[in-house]
Amino acid sequence: MPPRPRVRFAPSPTGYLHVGGARTALFNWLFARHSGGELVLRIEDTDRERSTEAHTRVILDGLSWLGIAWDEGPLFQGEYGPRHKADAERLLAEGKAYRCFCTREELEAQRARAGDAGGAFRYDRRCYRLPAAEVAARVAAGEPSTIRFLLQDEELAWDDAVHGPIRFQGRDLDDFVILRSDDTAIYNLAVVSDDIAMRITHVIRGDDHISNTPKQIALYRALEHQPPVFAHVPMILGPDGKKLSKRHGATAVGDYQEQGILPAAMRNFLA
Repeated sequence: MPPRPRVRFAPSPTGYLHVGGARTALFNWLFARHSGGELVLRIEDTDRERSTEAHTRVILDGLSWLGIAWDEGPLFQGEYGPRHKADAERLLAEGKAYRCFCTREELEAQRARAGDAGGAFRYDRRCYRLPAAEVAARVAAGEPSTIRFLLQDEELAWDDAVHGPIRFQGRDLDDFVILRSDDTAIYNLAVVSDDIAMRITHVIRGDDHISNTPKQIALYRALEHQPPVFAHVPMILGPDGKKLSKRHGATAVGDYQEQGILPAAMRNFLA
């Protein structure tokens, strides 16, 4: 018997509940109810400088006003830092990632040179080529380093539930950082680690995340776990065809609530 479907809505508490985020939450909630599954609410509060309890409260209140009830949570991503770090160190130990000692200034200089040459920046793997003894000595000396994921030359493809088959090639992507020098995880590792631990079977999110998906599939493979079903829904656009923003008018769920819009009407609009 296949596992009971589990989906998640994972907002960042760095601002108000945008109508685009509310629409994603609604789609996840509707799918969970239709399939007899469960909706997990996960607050992705790893941006320590911008995440606030007040923003979290606004998000929770907005979901409640819309009538979107979650089955588990709210869970807070910031509490899972030790697991994120352990997953990064596992990939490092298995040769699927490597230490990078390049400073921000060095990386910016590489990026500038690539731009001057008319090409796109890709990390040149200079730290991947460092001798193991040198890496160990620099770590022992306390030199700051990040951990980069080592992308393989392989196809990274999935059958998107909305867009159909989508394919990327690993050789066209950049070795991306998964753990900062302060031992906090970067987005792609954090969400994969959490989705595995929380047994998420379907990821329903905006299609602005399509570019993240091949990296996440590569991480699922490296962590020896089956990826979930991905469904990337179109973003809400303004009349000019661009992503809905404040210049188009009201974009926060709370704005519509203050205007006297009924929750049922808002749900119909979002759906």
